[in-house]
Amino acid sequence: MARRWRRSPFDDMLRDLFERIDEMFEEEKPFEAWRPLVFGFSLTRRAGEEPEIREFGNIFPWEEKIEIKERKPLIDTFESDDEIHVIAEMPGIEKKDIRLNATKTTLEIEAETENRRYAEHVDLPAEVDPDSAKANYNNGVLEVTLRRAMPVRKGRPIKID
Repeated sequence: MARRWRRSPFDDMLRDLFERIDEMFEEEKPFEAWRPLVFGFSLTRRAGEEPEIREFGNIFPWEEKIEIKERKPLIDTFESDDEIHVIAEMPGIEKKDIRLNATKTTLEIEAETENRRYAEHVDLPAEVDPDSAKANYNNGVLEVTLRRAMPVRKGRPIKID
């Protein structure tokens, strides 16, 4: 029994991407100028929420002309009652090459070596205390933990006579 090929919504996108990559290789550029081409996406589905699709890599097939840019690391964000955890995959980078900057609502990740450059701006799901940030980098995986900001009490206590 022969299997039928089911058409995927990604078929046209992938065919277009491969055609553009073939065109890039036809251009006369020295081999040393080529860097790895990376494109991917992650799909996260949490109970009761809409699925979330995030792209990563250094090329994006929907752009008119494919240009090699800095890579977007694959990032996951997890929440607990009192903390927010951001995990970013950035292989080929050393700890000394990573720069992090946190505000109450965002985390900026940048890393650069001679061969690779990663950059991403992460919107955090809740306000955090930037001074509480702790980061760890091991085997290409960056983990950043930020404590949620304590809610500001509005109003003031009233004394009852």
